[in-house]
Amino acid sequence: MKKPTSLTIPAALAIFAFALAPAAPAQQTAPAKIPTPPEVWKDYNPDAGDFKEEIISEGTKDGIYSKDSYISAYVNGEEVRVFCKYAVKADAKNAPGLLVVHGWTSMPGIDKEFLNDGWAVLAHDYCGKVAGRPHYTKYPDKLRYGNMDAKEGYRVKAKLPDGKDITDAKQTDDYLWYAIQRRALSYLIAQKEVDKSRVGAKGYSYGGSLMWNLGMDPRVKAVVTYFGSGWTDFYRDKGLFMYNVPYVQPQKTPGEELLLSAITPESHAPYITAPTFWLNGSNDHHGGHERGETNFKKFQPAVPFSFAHQARGQHDTWKLGKGAKLWLEKYVLGKDVFWPARPISEIKLDATGVPEFHIKPGSPQKIEALDVYYAFKEPFNCARLWMDAKTEKKGDTWVAKIPIKNVDEYVFAFANIRYPGEIVISSDFTAAIPSKLGKAVATKVFPEDGSESWTNVSPAEVAGAKGIRSNNPHEAACMLLGEASRKAPEGAVMVFDYHCTQPQTFFIVVNGRYSAEFEIQGSNDWQTLEIPAERLRFRGDGEPLKSWSEASSVALKAKIAQGVTSNLTWITFKDPKWKVPGK
Repeated sequence: MKKPTSLTIPAALAIFAFALAPAAPAQQTAPAKIPTPPEVWKDYNPDAGDFKEEIISEGTKDGIYSKDSYISAYVNGEEVRVFCKYAVKADAKNAPGLLVVHGWTSMPGIDKEFLNDGWAVLAHDYCGKVAGRPHYTKYPDKLRYGNMDAKEGYRVKAKLPDGKDITDAKQTDDYLWYAIQRRALSYLIAQKEVDKSRVGAKGYSYGGSLMWNLGMDPRVKAVVTYFGSGWTDFYRDKGLFMYNVPYVQPQKTPGEELLLSAITPESHAPYITAPTFWLNGSNDHHGGHERGETNFKKFQPAVPFSFAHQARGQHDTWKLGKGAKLWLEKYVLGKDVFWPARPISEIKLDATGVPEFHIKPGSPQKIEALDVYYAFKEPFNCARLWMDAKTEKKGDTWVAKIPIKNVDEYVFAFANIRYPGEIVISSDFTAAIPSKLGKAVATKVFPEDGSESWTNVSPAEVAGAKGIRSNNPHEAACMLLGEASRKAPEGAVMVFDYHCTQPQTFFIVVNGRYSAEFEIQGSNDWQTLEIPAERLRFRGDGEPLKSWSEASSVALKAKIAQGVTSNLTWITFKDPKWKVPGK
């Protein structure tokens, strides 16, 4: 190991000192004036203090110089040793810089695509001590709430560990992580290969949540955020979704008022100066599809933004093209990259009363594909079933019919538009209650794929095929198997298609009485089970089920036993179909 070396940046300001003890006394009354995010950060200088750089390893291989190191960050009067990974082409000069921020409990990693394109890339750890990792960011005891592992740390959001409300935004774990990423940015800019005038950042998952703070930093020319958009504290955690009917919001505590006004990602939106691109899955578990979009309504008019949602996507964006890279090339490198204007969309009724989604995109002559998706009623985005709509082009407007089942319930729609260069952007999330638009009519009778008949499921799309996934780790059920439209014919076997990358054990239970245990192997491809009725037995080992035509309900249940790990949320499956042998 090399001896510690010293790398110092002159400080124009002193670090704001604030020592936090885990059980420090706090008053229940809110501050006289709740600060805005810029006021929270006016006393923090990320360049202040000696980095105390300690190089753990460094070397050059295949033309790439790499360095792992520890540096010091100074937060709330305490010193944090931050683990960093840095890489750049060995002969680089004035290279653009990219800060990469990982997700919850993940590890820092170098983005090799950017590295190979000539960027200097730095990734840092902020999740703290995790068993088995030789290197991680080391928090002092007074800041041990920075550790994400519950064995090592704890969370500080609106309340302190003693149950009292926070009284200073700097008491939160997010403030600590924000400060560390700003210090990591200073370290990146201090590297001799980096062009300080061309620096961007991107964050994944919780790292995406942190990007909204970094978007206020004038040193950053553009940011890309994946998934994280805020709206988790208070809103998601209390089930306060935008389209709840009725929508009832409880009074906020003083700590919640402070957190939501000064620390959460959404609170930063009016003060962001960096062009921001957000990539998301429509069914991702962060703050939500539609709520995240409202952040951009708070942006200053001169700040560019765009977003793209993968329909039915959860924590994935693989269908959203290469827009993230092009966004950074456009706003960090200054390349002449075409980027489409935001589309305009609305839901209206046609002449017969059937709802339609109308979208007028920017640069219509350049469009390569336009897909419209719609969903009904469900206010929780993770559980929403997005269906494909048939779309027709009429002049410079695309129109999609939205057949509905109930004129008095919400219908939702959005479009994904693909442009040259593999740029995908989404239209605004659009919602309407058809009966409030005029004399609406309901024309939809049956669900498209049967998934609406299942409880505890949400839509999913994996390995290029649509399916459904359990929201409950223990059970998913369909209680409508006996309806005329779904009833099995005599002699049929059930065809059960599933996707699961790990071996699993679970039960299929019919009519609450007949069951069978299934052990399945993991695969990256979809797999099929053909299940004859006699495979199901009364109480598991009694008389067999005579015919699938007798089934009125079917459930998938996780096997819970000593030494067995099974979780239905790991399995994506298609609504079962019937097959009659010989026909």
